[in-house]
Amino acid sequence: MAGAAPAAPVVEPDLGVDERHRADHPWVVIVWDDPVNLMSYVVLVLRRVFGFDAATAERLMLQVHHEGRALVAREPRERAEHHVAQLHGYGLLASLERDA
Repeated sequence: MAGAAPAAPVVEPDLGVDERHRADHPWVVIVWDDPVNLMSYVVLVLRRVFGFDAATAERLMLQVHHEGRALVAREPRERAEHHVAQLHGYGLLASLERDA
């Protein structure tokens, strides 16, 4: 047919893509120790942001205090970024990393 648009090329999916690069692969939210915030405040923030019960929030706060950091959540990247932003809003040091 004259004037017909050429067919779009067929693109085969790359089956060799590393699964760690998938958007829905879990990321971890890490809270870091800092010399500024009181331990009771860190417990309060963890309860507000993540909905932890008092015992869980206190255990994580003590891990931050003694080990310098604690993994507090494992979730998709967008949600992890949101939680890190919330923690920063409360003045806590936090970051996210790809889950190993």
